[in-house]
Amino acid sequence: MITIESLRAFGADVDDGLARVMNNESFYLRMVNMALADASNFEKLKAAAQTGDTKAAFEAAHALKGMLSNVSLTPIYRPICEFSDTLKGHIDQPIPPQCLPLVDEAIKQFEAARSL
Repeated sequence: MITIESLRAFGADVDDGLARVMNNESFYLRMVNMALADASNFEKLKAAAQTGDTKAAFEAAHALKGMLSNVSLTPIYRPICEFSDTLKGHIDQPIPPQCLPLVDEAIKQFEAARSL
């Protein structure tokens, strides 16, 4: 079960997340659980990265970036943010090879958070 303490240990910026929901812990935890329950954008990101579909990869990463920012899941947000920011304005070009490990790291952290 995800708790404030387990999120802190994971590296989430819990104070920022709580501030976004006026320090309502139960609402914050519900939002975190909702974010972690939906793997669809991670699946889209992984598939797009594997096939080299830069536009689809950017769209999935951009959606994840917003969601992860709202719940302050920093260990997942950082690689997604870097990936999204690198592709921004370059969706008509191939995905840079150095970006692919960022997808793997984000998925690894996502799975770790789901196991809290």
